[in-house]
Amino acid sequence: MAVVLDALASYLQDMLLEMAKEEVHLFLGVPDEIKKMGMKLGDLKRFLADADKRNISDESVKSWMRELRNAMYDATNILDLCQLKAMERGRSCDMGCFNPLLFCMRNPLHAHDIGNRIKSLNERLDDIEKRSKTFNFINLASYEDNTKKVESSLRARRETTGGDELGVVGEKIEEDTRNLVDLLTKKDKNAHEHKNVMVYAIVGVGGIGKTTLAKKIFNHDSIKQEFQKRIWLSVNQEFSDVDLLERAITGAEGNHQAPRNTKDTLEQTLKEAVEGCKTLLVMDDVWDHHAWEKVLEPPLINSLARGSRVLVTTRHDTVARGMIVEVPYHHVDKLEEEDACSLLKKQVVGNENNDEPKVDALKDIGTSIIAKCDGLPLAVKVIGGLLRQKNIRRSDWKNVLNDSTWSVSQMPEELNYAVYLSYQDLNPELKSCFLHYALLPKNTVFWYDRIVAMWISEGFVHGNSQDLEVLGKEYYDQLIARNLLEPVQGNIDQTACNMHDVVRSFAQYLTRDEALIAHKTEPGHTNNINPQNVIRLSLKSKESESNELEWSSLQAHISLRTLILVGETKINPGDSLSSFPCLRTLHIEDGNFDALSESLVQLKHLRYLCLDATNTSRLPEKIDMMQFFQCIDLSNCGSLTKLPVGIGKLRQLRYLSLIGSGINNIPRGFSGLTNLRVLRGFPAHVEGDWCSLEELGPLNQLMRLRIHGLENVSSSSFAIKARLGEKVCLSYLWLQCTSSSGGAHRLVKQEEQQQIEKVFDELCPPPCLENLTIEGYFGQRLPRWMTSTAIVCLGCLRILFMEDLPYCTELPDGLFQLPSLEFLQIKSALGIKRVGPEFLLPHHHEHPSALENFGSDLKIEVSRCHGLERISNLPNLKNLYIFPCPKLKVLEGLPALQKLWLEDYDMETLPGYLQDVKPRHLDLDCDVLLLTSIAKGKSSPEWDKFSHIKQVNAYADDDDNNIERKWYVKYTRDPFSFKTNISPSVDASGDEIEEVLLDKVEQV
Repeated sequence: MAVVLDALASYLQDMLLEMAKEEVHLFLGVPDEIKKMGMKLGDLKRFLADADKRNISDESVKSWMRELRNAMYDATNILDLCQLKAMERGRSCDMGCFNPLLFCMRNPLHAHDIGNRIKSLNERLDDIEKRSKTFNFINLASYEDNTKKVESSLRARRETTGGDELGVVGEKIEEDTRNLVDLLTKKDKNAHEHKNVMVYAIVGVGGIGKTTLAKKIFNHDSIKQEFQKRIWLSVNQEFSDVDLLERAITGAEGNHQAPRNTKDTLEQTLKEAVEGCKTLLVMDDVWDHHAWEKVLEPPLINSLARGSRVLVTTRHDTVARGMIVEVPYHHVDKLEEEDACSLLKKQVVGNENNDEPKVDALKDIGTSIIAKCDGLPLAVKVIGGLLRQKNIRRSDWKNVLNDSTWSVSQMPEELNYAVYLSYQDLNPELKSCFLHYALLPKNTVFWYDRIVAMWISEGFVHGNSQDLEVLGKEYYDQLIARNLLEPVQGNIDQTACNMHDVVRSFAQYLTRDEALIAHKTEPGHTNNINPQNVIRLSLKSKESESNELEWSSLQAHISLRTLILVGETKINPGDSLSSFPCLRTLHIEDGNFDALSESLVQLKHLRYLCLDATNTSRLPEKIDMMQFFQCIDLSNCGSLTKLPVGIGKLRQLRYLSLIGSGINNIPRGFSGLTNLRVLRGFPAHVEGDWCSLEELGPLNQLMRLRIHGLENVSSSSFAIKARLGEKVCLSYLWLQCTSSSGGAHRLVKQEEQQQIEKVFDELCPPPCLENLTIEGYFGQRLPRWMTSTAIVCLGCLRILFMEDLPYCTELPDGLFQLPSLEFLQIKSALGIKRVGPEFLLPHHHEHPSALENFGSDLKIEVSRCHGLERISNLPNLKNLYIFPCPKLKVLEGLPALQKLWLEDYDMETLPGYLQDVKPRHLDLDCDVLLLTSIAKGKSSPEWDKFSHIKQVNAYADDDDNNIERKWYVKYTRDPFSFKTNISPSVDASGDEIEEVLLDKVEQV
C-alpha cells in the first residue's frame, strides 16, 4: 500500500483531537458519531501492523485493506471540508478569527450534511471491522520508535567519481575492473575489422554491483586517456526515445542550440556531436535491447570512430543477446564470504572504530545473516543499515537473524528479503515516507526540504506543528542511515539522494494497487489499472511535440491525492483541474501550467503546489480561499512577476520558494504568513517609506531564509525591522546583493559601500544559525556582528560561504570563536590577502591549549581569490582546497594537513609553498605543459617540490577533444611508485607518439 494504514490512522486521530479541542462535534449534532469514529479507528489500529505484514502476499487481506484505506481517505476529506467551511464562514464574520462552532450553529444544513456523512462512514467502518475477524489478525506490539537522530557528516570533498567507498570491497571488483578496462582498450588487429563499434555486457541480478563496477571502469584513468568522449546513460525500465537521445547529446557535449522537436533532428545532432570521435558509451540498467537497436545504434554506428565501445549493464542475458553483444558476457559474481563480512562491518561500524571488537565478537551471527543476503552487496548494505540501528548485542543480532520476514512466501522473485526486513523495522510514518520517495522520477533532483514539505502535506509527518520540519529531516536522515537512500556525492549535508533500483522496485511493488508510476509517455500508459483506483500518479515525459502527454488523458483519475508530472503536457482549451477534487499534492516541473492556473482554486484540499520551471505567469487572485496550503514552490517560474495580494492570508503556509522566478516585489500583508518555516528567494525592495524587509519582522518561525536584492535597501532602519535576531529557529541564512553578482563588477561609490555596510550591520542572525552565505556584498568591511567581539554569538555556525566580495580586504577577525565551524568557502573575494590569523586567539602564545581542539574537522576552500598571498596558522586544518589563486606564495603553520587540492591551469611551475607543507595526499589539476615537466620524475625541476608528499595524483585535460583529466602522473613515496601516461615529448596540444600512450610509461 502506498499509504501505511497505521500512519494514516494516527493522522486521522490527530485531526479528531483537533476537532475535539474546538468541541465541534457538539454542534454537528452527532457527538456520539464522532466519538464512535475515534474509537473504531483505535480498535482497527491495533491490527494494522499485522495486516500490513500480510498484505504483501495475501490477496484477501489486500482487498480488505483497500476498503479500509478508502474509508480513511473519505474521513480525511470530510473533516477537511468541515474545517474549510468553518474558515470561510469565519472570514465573513465580524470576529477577529474564525470559529467553527458558530459556523455550525448558523449553518444547520451544512452540519446535517456533515453529520450524515460521518454516520455513513461509521457504518462502513463497522462492516470493515466485522470482516477483519475472518483474518484472525493478531495485536502485534507497537512499532519501536526508530526516529532517533542520525548525525550527518559534512561532505565537502571534490568528487571525481560517483563511487560509494563503503560499498566497494574486495580484490574481486578491482580484478574485474582491470580485466574489463583491458578488454575495452585492447587493439584487436584480426577480428572485427568490419566493426567501428563493439558492444560488451556486464550481466547480473539486481543489487549485485553492476553499476558500481561500470562506474569504476568509466572513471578509470586508462579509459579517460583512450577515448575522446565518454557518455554515461542510465536507461532504466521505462525509457523515452527522445529523453535518451537528449541525454546522449548532453553527454557528448553536442549542440544545445540545435532543433530538438523531432526524433530525426535529435539523431542528426547526436551524429554531429560524435562524428569521428573514439567514444565509450555506457548504457546502465538496460531492460530492453531496443534502447540500443532502435534508438542509439542508428545515429551512432556509422558516426563513431573505429575502436569505439559500448558497455551495457543488464539483469538479463536476453537483452545482451538482443544487442548482439560480444561473448562471453561478464557475469558479476556474488560476494565471497570474507568480502561480505568486511562490507557488513563497514556499514555497522562506520567511523566508530571503537565498535570493531564488538562486531568481530558477533562474527558467527553476522556470517549467518550474510548467508541470507545471498552474496548481494546491496542486501548486505541494507542489512548493515538495519543493524546500525540496533545495539551491538548478540540478542539483538539474533532477533534479526531469526526474523520471520526471511521466510515470507509468495513474495515476487525480484524483490529482496533484506530490503523487506529493513522496511518492516521502520515505524509506520517512516514507512510512508519511504514508499512516497519511490514516486519521485529517477534522474530528477529533489532537494530534501522539498521532499519534507511533500511528506508534511501528505500527512506522513504530523503531530506538534512546531516541529514538523525537524521531524521530517530526522525521517530523511533515518532512511539514509539505513541505506534505503543513497546521498548524492559532493553535496554538503546530504541535501539530495538517489534510491537504488532494487530498493525502488520493492517500494513500487508495495504501492502497486494505488500508485501509477510511468516515466515515459506511450498510448494507453495510464490504463494499466482502473483509473478511479489510482491515488498517486507520477509521470515523467520528455517527448517530441507530436507525442506530448495529453492533459485530458489524466482526467479519469478522479481519486488522485498526489500528482507528479515532469516534462511537457499538452493542455487544450477547456482543460482544468476540476477532475481532481481530492488532490493534496500537485508537483509539475519543466512543463506547461499557465492555462490551468485559474482553476487552482477548485482544489479545496490542496496543501502542496510546486510549479518549478513551468510557464506559469499568474496565480489566482482568490488564492486566499485555499486555506490548507502548506507549501508553494515557484522556483524558476521566470514568467511569473507578481504574487496575489491575498497570499498573506494563507495562515498554514510553511514553505515558499521564489528563487529564479520573475518576482521582484511582494505585496504588503505578507507578514501574515506567521507559520512560514522556509522562505527562499525573498526580494528586498523599497516603495517610498516602506520596505519589504518589514514584512519579515513577525515571521519568527523561519528556519531557512534566503534574501536577495539587498542593494535596493536604502536605509539601515529598514533592515532593523526584519528582526532577524529574534528568529530563534533560524538555522540557514543566505544574504545576497544581486547588482554585482556574476563577476562583472560595476564601480561602486564609497557612499553606496557605506550604505550596504550599515544595512548588513542590522541583519545580525540569531545564535542558533548553522549555515550562513554572504554573496555579492560590496562593502569594504564585513558586518560588525562578524567581528571578534560579536561573532561569539554564532557558536552553532557550521558552514560559512563568502562569495563575490569585490571590496572586502579582511575575513572576520574572530573565526577562532566558532567552535562548530566545519566548512569555510571563500570565493571571488578579490581583496582578501591572507587566511589564517582570524583563527588565532589573542595572546594565543600564552594559552596554546585553547587551540588544540578548535577546527579539528575544518575544511577550507579558497577559489578565484586573485589577491590572496598567504594561508597560515591553522594547526588543526586537515583538508584544504585551492582553486586559481595566482598570488598565493605562503602556506605555513598547517601541521595537521592531510589532503591538499590544487587546481590552476595557468601556472607554469608548481608553487614553491608545496615544500613548506607535508600533506599525505596532493590532488593536482594543471595544464599539459606543467604535467609534462612533472612526468620527468626525478629529473624534473618540479621534483623537489612534491617528492616529500606521500601520494600525488596530477592531471591535465585534453582540451582539443574535451576530455577531462586524460593525462596523469601518479606518484607514491613509500613504497616508491611513479606512473604516467604522458611523454616528456608532449606539446601544448597534448599530441605525442601513439606507442607511448598505449604503453602507459612507467618510471621507477
